[in-house]
Amino acid sequence: MTEKKFQLCGTALLTPFKGEAVDYEAFAATVDRQVEAGIHFLVPLGTTGETPCLTTAEKQQVLAVAREHAGGRKLLAGVGTNSLAGTLENIASLPEADAYLVVVPYYNKPTQEGIYRYFKAVAASTPKDIVIYNVPGRTGSNIAADTTLRLAREVPNIVAVKEASGNYAQISTIIRNRPDGFSVLSGNDDETLSLMATGADGVISVASNIAPAEMVQLTEALAFDDMATARRLHYRLMPLFKNCFIESNPIPAKCAMALLGLMENELRLPLVPATAATEAIMKQTLDELWQK
Repeated sequence: MTEKKFQLCGTALLTPFKGEAVDYEAFAATVDRQVEAGIHFLVPLGTTGETPCLTTAEKQQVLAVAREHAGGRKLLAGVGTNSLAGTLENIASLPEADAYLVVVPYYNKPTQEGIYRYFKAVAASTPKDIVIYNVPGRTGSNIAADTTLRLAREVPNIVAVKEASGNYAQISTIIRNRPDGFSVLSGNDDETLSLMATGADGVISVASNIAPAEMVQLTEALAFDDMATARRLHYRLMPLFKNCFIESNPIPAKCAMALLGLMENELRLPLVPATAATEAIMKQTLDELWQK
């Protein structure tokens, strides 16, 4: 068996802001907290990190801070855009990453052949590993199982897919037919149990910003087929999974982190802070999470 590059839990890191600037001190502290909790890998500069609203210099500094505090964990940096040139520019500007997370191009609505050629061209631009990110709810385009499998078989440095389609049949087809060494990662926290129980390798998590130790425990329990522990953790965490998405991600997650005193509840337009109703829900969610 070929060793898989990405397994168990990776956190899609939030980017803290303070007074409209990136709060690198708070970011370093959040990475330290992840490492202390035993997180398996880190995913800076994804959608959860509000990366479309960061400058190139800010992205580079975020990655540098992540590297300094990662404790040797792999850094999977988000670089995807809806332009091949833009994605390649991001890759070139972020050489400190160990691998790159590349979203299916959004808004353009490419065909499956266009998606295939796009990812093949991205992978050809770097010797580093590429992880496909499929999230049709944000991009407007789904990468079909056959296209994912074609890339997995034909392009050696495409090593994993983050699947957030919510299409269990599609994801199961990928799991069943993938080549040796190719990782399938859940892109939705609430599907971690069901997907890992049927052969997926882990999750790229939003909830682990807030509860990293619990998400580490959940994925490790699933990896060792400890279903009793996994079910207990799944149901304990389910309100957090759900409520992190009652407004657009990362609004509720950043609200929760502010309630924990870990960063300011500040976002960049077009995102705005959580409503008072969401803040009340997140406070209740946190209170209940650590009471159980």
